[in-house]
Amino acid sequence: MHPADESPVIQWTKGDETFSARWQSERNLAVPGKVMLADDTLTADMAYRLACEGTVFLWQSDFQNARQLMQALVRRVDKNAEHKKSKAAKSGKADVEYPQRFHLYRQGQAQRARILGSILIPFNADYSIPLRRAPDVLAACSEAWGEPQVDGPMIVTSLREMMGVVGAYEWRKKGVEVSALGDPPNNRIHPYYGVFSPVRGEYVDLVLKAPMPKACEVNGSAVDVGTGTGVLAAVLAQRWLSNIVATDNDPRALECAQFNIQNLGMVKQVTVVQADLFPESKADLIVCNPPWLPGKPTSPIERAIYDENSGMLKAFLAGLAAHLNKGGEGWLILSDLAEHLKLRTREELLGWIELAGLKVLARIDAKPKHGKAFDASDALFDARCKEVTSLWRLAAV
Repeated sequence: MHPADESPVIQWTKGDETFSARWQSERNLAVPGKVMLADDTLTADMAYRLACEGTVFLWQSDFQNARQLMQALVRRVDKNAEHKKSKAAKSGKADVEYPQRFHLYRQGQAQRARILGSILIPFNADYSIPLRRAPDVLAACSEAWGEPQVDGPMIVTSLREMMGVVGAYEWRKKGVEVSALGDPPNNRIHPYYGVFSPVRGEYVDLVLKAPMPKACEVNGSAVDVGTGTGVLAAVLAQRWLSNIVATDNDPRALECAQFNIQNLGMVKQVTVVQADLFPESKADLIVCNPPWLPGKPTSPIERAIYDENSGMLKAFLAGLAAHLNKGGEGWLILSDLAEHLKLRTREELLGWIELAGLKVLARIDAKPKHGKAFDASDALFDARCKEVTSLWRLAAV
């Protein structure tokens, strides 16, 4: 997945000279306009003030000092957020209702990301970093961005994004233990950079526990729509199904799912296919875990969280009946967090199900186990603590 030759270019000046480099941003951020060369003489207070005004800093000295500066920015951003929260509480303006409260939360997160992304790191074309005490990130960058172009241009990306690349590389090597796949060590899913990791186990466990449709006893055919890492297809294979198709439209996800299925020894049971939702064939069971929140994603990784206008959810429901064998079921795995955030109502969801010519056979619920559901300091805690993840068993009318 190499960046295209027409990748955007970032420019900066040093003395009377103008320099340029390829701008690398997985979040599809616009090329920064106000680029300032920075080194160890830049104080954290000055950096924070300038970053709030839109300036970014192309780092020129010790790499580890750049990391310390970013940590200092984190403290200032969080302190300012707490100050605003306290001020709003004192003025009586803190009780903003959903969904406006959620939109303000996203705005705050975007502002935080912009400030923390203001420290830029230069790379040579071979992915080496021309700074003192810089780490070797060749392997991590090659997996995320493709093999280096030895004769290519210099590259610039944010330190924060580079750390995300390195973190994803470590996650991929280590893998995520999925209890639904059995006992260690053969129960790990290895997420690729840019592919959502199955760190929330409750939705995976629902697929493990739900009763199989009787139709599956004949052909054992199933489809995992939007497979991502391939984890749900793997769970279905673990449950004895032998004819599973895992679909996705994202090249990284397809490569990731193929690796995991092969690594788990399930290639005879699972076929990974590039498709927009459904494959051409019908199946006895079709499983889909669409993004849970209606909203516009701001980066590729957010496409696993935000489904603009509930487009994927509605398309899955609309096409489900036509792709099911007689007596087959569709399993929709969906959190109700959107309902608590006032982004979608239960009535809307039930209306889309009915409009698609489907009926609800049953629903299996699970409470979340992740930390934010129990963290009272989280900005959305009052919604997260009520969240329920459900597996809706659907059939054609």
